[in-house]
Amino acid sequence: MAFRYDFSGYATRNDIKCTDGRIIRAGAFADQDGAKVPLVWNHDHRGMENVIGHALLENRSDGVYAYGVFNETKNGINAKELVEHGDICAMSIYANKLKQNGPDVTHGVIRELSLVYAGANPGAFIDSVITHEDGADEEAVIYFDQAIDVSNGELTHEDKEDPEKGSKEEPEKKSDESSPKTVKEIIDSLPEKKKKVAMFIIGMALKGDKMEHADGDADDEEEPASDKGETVADIWETFTEEEKKAVYAVIGTAEENDESSDGSDDEEDDNNKEEKVMRHNAFDKDSQADSMDGVLTHSDQEAILALAKSKSCGSLREAMEQYTEESDHLQHGIDEIETLFPEYKDVKPGAPELVTDNLGWVTTVMNGVHKSPISRIRTRQTDARGRKIRGLGYQKGTLKKEVGNVKLMSRTTDPYTVYVKDSMNRDDILDITDFDVVSYEYNILRMGLHEEIATAVMVGDGRDEGDEDKIPEDKIRPIWTDDELYTIHKAVDVAGMKTKLQGSDTSKNFGDNYIETEAIIEAALDARIDYRGSGAPAFFCTPQLVNTMLMARDLNGRRIYNSIDELKTILNVSSIVTVESFAGLQRTVDSDKMALLGIMVNLDDYYVGATKGGQITQFNQFDIDFNKEKFLIEARISGALVKIKSAVVLEKKVS
Repeated sequence: MAFRYDFSGYATRNDIKCTDGRIIRAGAFADQDGAKVPLVWNHDHRGMENVIGHALLENRSDGVYAYGVFNETKNGINAKELVEHGDICAMSIYANKLKQNGPDVTHGVIRELSLVYAGANPGAFIDSVITHEDGADEEAVIYFDQAIDVSNGELTHEDKEDPEKGSKEEPEKKSDESSPKTVKEIIDSLPEKKKKVAMFIIGMALKGDKMEHADGDADDEEEPASDKGETVADIWETFTEEEKKAVYAVIGTAEENDESSDGSDDEEDDNNKEEKVMRHNAFDKDSQADSMDGVLTHSDQEAILALAKSKSCGSLREAMEQYTEESDHLQHGIDEIETLFPEYKDVKPGAPELVTDNLGWVTTVMNGVHKSPISRIRTRQTDARGRKIRGLGYQKGTLKKEVGNVKLMSRTTDPYTVYVKDSMNRDDILDITDFDVVSYEYNILRMGLHEEIATAVMVGDGRDEGDEDKIPEDKIRPIWTDDELYTIHKAVDVAGMKTKLQGSDTSKNFGDNYIETEAIIEAALDARIDYRGSGAPAFFCTPQLVNTMLMARDLNGRRIYNSIDELKTILNVSSIVTVESFAGLQRTVDSDKMALLGIMVNLDDYYVGATKGGQITQFNQFDIDFNKEKFLIEARISGALVKIKSAVVLEKKVS
């Protein structure tokens, strides 16, 4: 049975690295081959009026291909017109139940396909959100920069594997018909770009080059003839038949005049005289000799290219300038030579590449914390440690004693709103056409919000108390400064370790890296005795601290630890995560300044709570008074460790 569709294209492709480091692998959506999903406008799920049709999914070896059909609603008809007109040219999918193996996304369920303004950047990116539905690990909006094919075709069982896309043939361009013109009039009417090409071709012909070189059958060594990177051959193909004949006439007349210079001038008739006059006036030059000044011959081109490839020149521009200075016939012939160079082109077309700090740790934190559908968190523990409750021996006739009360410990954590807000002039949004700047902006804002939440979870936002923008530490409780009941704070004694290693033998000279490394390992292992968290924790520290430990040498100059894996083993941690923003962090404890070295924690013991509707959400609003689009991403969440002694903080006293 045939299936008629209005458009088609790739909803997503495999093996493309997203901006957050994840890669959608082949077969991730294989279960949905042949599935029908709603077609939605810009992932707007707030009303059924945004459903503009449906799409049939086809799993291919290189990605998921979609065939879209618009419905007959007002929005569906409008969307169809926008697509057919080329105003909307990109698609995106919304998926959940994502499963990952490291950075590889291996499985997911596509819930809907959306038409979007444009892909946000070349390749793909994923916007992750906190979710709690159906036990899903994660949901995402996956963008891919792939144009829509307006096929208006018919898909049958036979051509499903590789459906032929319909194409609209452009009508043949018809040359303009006008009243007969003289050769001079035709040449004079040429645009400046065509005049330069005509002059170039005439110059080559008069110096003995073949005309086929200009017709486009020659090598690709021609210099660009315009600022758009077009070659002489490209521009020559845009000439009308009438314009080409005019150029041929000038060349023929010039050759005849060269031949007649041997003594056959008396055979010229009036027409030949007219054409001879034309030879001197076609390009508004005083003489043909003048018109040849500045013409790049084939030999000139070869010489310039050879010079550009040499070590004495660093670019084509420098080679052209040097050759012009050394060549008499080029010194004054080409004004504004830069107009012949091609335009600058982006190495990576589309959205600008984001330059950020190393934010891999942010993804680790956001993916590692336990996501709870309850925003008001309460923890309760009964302290039965030590030997407070002991069984007693009974002697007949004596009074049995009560052992006393145990201590009940409880704390509550309320949610707080964390947001990122920005705005952009609507004129700028409309003028930026090579990528979807709105999606690009949202991606930046979401990245900033994730970093702020992750920072608040690990060490706090760093703002002073009383700052109206501060995230209260009783709402999102930082692991670094949490109560001793939940976080073990261990001081690293570097001076004591030096004494332990060297003793009174001052002839021994242990390196600073080795001493500090041993002090850190000793403190970490001592603290692990009191650790009560789930499983093996991860160790978050600065890249500088990792380098210090890897560069530690013994007295013989041999490295103590040769790899990260060896460090993980000796520290008894599951992984080592570097955090650049930990550098320089200090706090005051009993009038002593303590510098943060690292945090050991299993983030599954840290709960981030968000009720339905309080998870990360984005909004936009148009300010009619200032012609601005306003963007907002916010989350109302709470956060706290829920197990006692579930984190270890290593600090060093600052002298």
